[in-house]
Amino acid sequence: MAGRISELLAHGAVDAVAIGAPDRIALTYGELRILVEETGATLAGLGLTPTDRVAIVLPNGPAMATSFLSVASWMAAAPLNPAYKAEEFEFYLNDLGARLLIVADGVATPAREAAQKLDIQIVELVENASDPAGMFTFKACPEVGTPASPQSDDTALVLHTSGTTSRPKIVPLSQKNLAASARNIAHSLHLTPEDKGLNIMPLFHIHGLIAVVIAPLSVGSSVTCTTGFNALKFFNWLANENPSWYSGVPTMHQAILSRATRNPDVISRANLRFVRSSSASLPPQVMAELEETFGCPVIEAYGMTEAAHQMACNPLPPAARKAGTVGIAAGPEIRLMDTVGQFTPPGGIGEIVIRGENVTAGYENNPEANAENFPDDPDGGGRWFRTGDQGQLDADGYLSITGRLKEIINRGGEKISPREVDEVLLDHPAVAQVVTFAIPHPKLGEDVAAAVVLADEAEADERDIRDFVAERLAKFKVPAKILILDEIPKGATGKLQRIGLAEKLGLIS
Repeated sequence: MAGRISELLAHGAVDAVAIGAPDRIALTYGELRILVEETGATLAGLGLTPTDRVAIVLPNGPAMATSFLSVASWMAAAPLNPAYKAEEFEFYLNDLGARLLIVADGVATPAREAAQKLDIQIVELVENASDPAGMFTFKACPEVGTPASPQSDDTALVLHTSGTTSRPKIVPLSQKNLAASARNIAHSLHLTPEDKGLNIMPLFHIHGLIAVVIAPLSVGSSVTCTTGFNALKFFNWLANENPSWYSGVPTMHQAILSRATRNPDVISRANLRFVRSSSASLPPQVMAELEETFGCPVIEAYGMTEAAHQMACNPLPPAARKAGTVGIAAGPEIRLMDTVGQFTPPGGIGEIVIRGENVTAGYENNPEANAENFPDDPDGGGRWFRTGDQGQLDADGYLSITGRLKEIINRGGEKISPREVDEVLLDHPAVAQVVTFAIPHPKLGEDVAAAVVLADEAEADERDIRDFVAERLAKFKVPAKILILDEIPKGATGKLQRIGLAEKLGLIS
């Protein structure tokens, strides 16, 4: 069984399409494998070994995908968000211990200055629009060497946690972790060489890298790599590329649905076998509207960086998929644990814990975080990873996420799941998007607030929406404050972020 990325890339037929892009010639598996070999030789010529770390700062697109695959096949790739500021690049490059930085030829980025300040070597990646999608060379790198092949336990991908409430933690993911996760995803989605995925996710994020690039390539499928999510371009991509599936976060799906009525002809010709959603909870209302719009099943999955993305996934038909759940275990073991490290009885609510081949062995240089987040098995088995999510398993093994433990609102001792309030608010006919979050309260500690975006041409005010919620939820769960916005602030990957939202929206002075 493949335990390294280079082995995963060996399955595609030589002349079969591996990587495509809008308005570009496609790159075959044979060409991709040659590119990976040549990149390894170039990196070896620069003096790098399998234990070295290579930061990649490139715009979304096919070259970002192939450079990641090429680097990660030989050493540790560290994709960084191109939108970072100079101080952020300096922090991440230094924290990672990067030996090399890859940037696009002629493209200005503060990453260059940060690397120069840290005395990190820089190489420029050159693309030619007439070449196959994802084909590239490195500028001014004439020396080549013989690269050493990494072992399955060597690090292939290094990412940071979001750091919303503390300093970001370094998550090293091994060749074995990535290979296991790719297999799990390909298996749960029944991917075959006939499938074609459409990547709209950013490729500095675990969701796009593993679910939409490595997983399909591991079974000989093809991937069309776009320049990043754009609701205005999505239906052109859908029409011209004719994918069999795509994966996104809920806010992307909602933006797509907002333009669906303007593109009925494209939708009628679409050949989507399924739509996948991950990285945040998908409201059941959005799932139902997606299925009705595209006439295919919508598969909600549960992912996290520490698990090399996927942990659970709703199965495809004819098996049951349950709206409001993230499905069944799809690779790693899943249990629920209480606050003292004991497993929760059947039917109970507890923190979701996982273990398996796709799960990182631990955070880097962070013994305190490892002691807290990787507890021993109370029954004497191997260690588990605490996800920080609260959930419940039903009798069929389907997992429902009841909230992020740090996001649960504590209103004078009453615990409120923001997701529960979200789902009620989305039932209001005028509400298109919502995020429920905590705001400070002088006596109760925290209270409930919500930000909403109204549907096109819909009208509603705060009192109308509050009255609607008050008829459906207990009084202590009704938002004390509802903000009606044109747009809700999102993170770099398009996810709605509850923590820190009160401050961003000016509700904390």
